[in-house]
Amino acid sequence: MEVTIWHNPRCSKSRQTLQLLQDRGIEPQIVDYQKAPPSKAEITRVLNLLSCKASDVVRKGEKIYKELQLSNANDEALVAAMSKHPILIERPIVEANGKAALGRPPENVLDIL
Repeated sequence: MEVTIWHNPRCSKSRQTLQLLQDRGIEPQIVDYQKAPPSKAEITRVLNLLSCKASDVVRKGEKIYKELQLSNANDEALVAAMSKHPILIERPIVEANGKAALGRPPENVLDIL
């Protein structure tokens, strides 16, 4: 089984989710999405796997969210902003078995393994 995690090593939930996977013997492909931002198409693909809208996984508390005045933005604008400013992407996101889950709380990812 191939497992991928969109990971931010400075985020406690991201670290906890990675540890949860490793404790189960899973060594996921780790994508530091802030160093290698996903494209708009990749974000859209993952949103489809999550069965959610961009507004469900955008970090509304980030300074850049307020600076860009995204509170009334549509999904297309949010996806573009997340691609350009990946700090806006809620983390971690784990992909496995053709599905995705947001690791908040970390145990959420167990459902797709």
